[in-house]
Amino acid sequence: MITTVNPATGEELEKYETLTKDEIEEKLAAAATGFEKWRRSEVAERSALLARLADVYEANVDRLATMCTREMGKTLASAKAEVRKCATLFRHMAKAGPAMLEPLEWELDDGGTAKGVWLPQGAVLAVMPWNFPYWQVARFLAPTIMAGNVGLLKHASNVQGCAALIDEMMKDADAPDGLFQNLCIKSDAIEAVLADERVVAATVTGSEGAGSAVAEQAGRLIKKVVLELGGSDPFIVMPSADLDAAVENAVKARIQNTGQSCICGKRMIVHADIYDSFTDKFSTAMKQVKAGDPMDEDTDMGPLSSFEQRDTVLDQIEMAKKSGATLLFGGEALEGEGAYISASILTDIDPDSDLMEEEIFGPVAMLFRADDLDHAIELANAIPFGLGSSVWTEDEAEKERFIRDIEAGMTAINQVLASAPEAPFGGVKRSGHGRELAQFGLHEFMNLKTVMLPG
Repeated sequence: MITTVNPATGEELEKYETLTKDEIEEKLAAAATGFEKWRRSEVAERSALLARLADVYEANVDRLATMCTREMGKTLASAKAEVRKCATLFRHMAKAGPAMLEPLEWELDDGGTAKGVWLPQGAVLAVMPWNFPYWQVARFLAPTIMAGNVGLLKHASNVQGCAALIDEMMKDADAPDGLFQNLCIKSDAIEAVLADERVVAATVTGSEGAGSAVAEQAGRLIKKVVLELGGSDPFIVMPSADLDAAVENAVKARIQNTGQSCICGKRMIVHADIYDSFTDKFSTAMKQVKAGDPMDEDTDMGPLSSFEQRDTVLDQIEMAKKSGATLLFGGEALEGEGAYISASILTDIDPDSDLMEEEIFGPVAMLFRADDLDHAIELANAIPFGLGSSVWTEDEAEKERFIRDIEAGMTAINQVLASAPEAPFGGVKRSGHGRELAQFGLHEFMNLKTVMLPG
């Protein structure tokens, strides 16, 4: 049994029966049968399904968004934006996907030719997180449909209502039987599903521990896995930057989704020449952030996704203070029923502290002073993660240095990093491997079969 809870009120929302072994077997059998049909589908049929799915999401924005807000606490406005972004991705893949599946061709030195054809492989297991319960799934679902694969979703326990609605949206879009299956299971059931020979690969977005466990098993089974495991992204501000814009976006990075976003800057690395000015402006702005009812349009940020998540963030703040860090303000549980926490800033953080090995998933900014460009890059790279980064500078030479030398899968220049359907998404180091979105995400779980032809 899985019980969902509204983190804004502590109210119990719904109970969901987890699948039995026999029910899981039925799902896997349906996936195998569905794949045998869907892999032979025409590309135009796949595009049509994606277009219908976009229509269904747009027609159900309010319903989908309300469930998301109730289950994990993000503001209703941001939940609606997330649903619409999913529709945008489905439409993009419907339009651009067919060209991504066009065969490749090479001329051989011996006078012959070789072709590369893109073929589906089977059922892909997606282990997905709660922070963007629709968008994260759409990033797996859109390429699954276009590739001719079938999908199995193991969603986070606290967003089972969102998972059920995704399943419903697929049915409303007239998806063929077996193309998508929602597995209401707990984490301890993942191993058996992944071990099944009908499952060919897995994609995981979530914690380092979850990704490592799935990747270890997948390695033993010789099954491909794509991992997006979060990070502690640098947000670097140099003297040539528009300081007010940098401050405004630093606040956005830390309070977006109540700080529960993998790719929004968490470590503000500021050049010494502007450190004091940035700190003053940033502190003033962060103190004005309004936490409250996520259904209220005037709310800046809602609660953390759960009381457990709130307590984890509070523990991390205490750990930082014990290791010598200074809490400038905030970082406290707010009075009331929900899992709320005030926005906060930490300074004087020991670069060798345990905190640098972790991701703070909440509205907490870590502020660092950089002596110069080289020191800023050194601080940016001095962690085990490498997902995204955001740099603020008008100096062209500095931009090139950051692009070349920051160890991350993505770098945004003079903007908060965000994902887009047209661009690949993913990280390096302990942030994972593989890519989602664009043609690279589509091709991750496809067989590029080489066909040799005589001259």
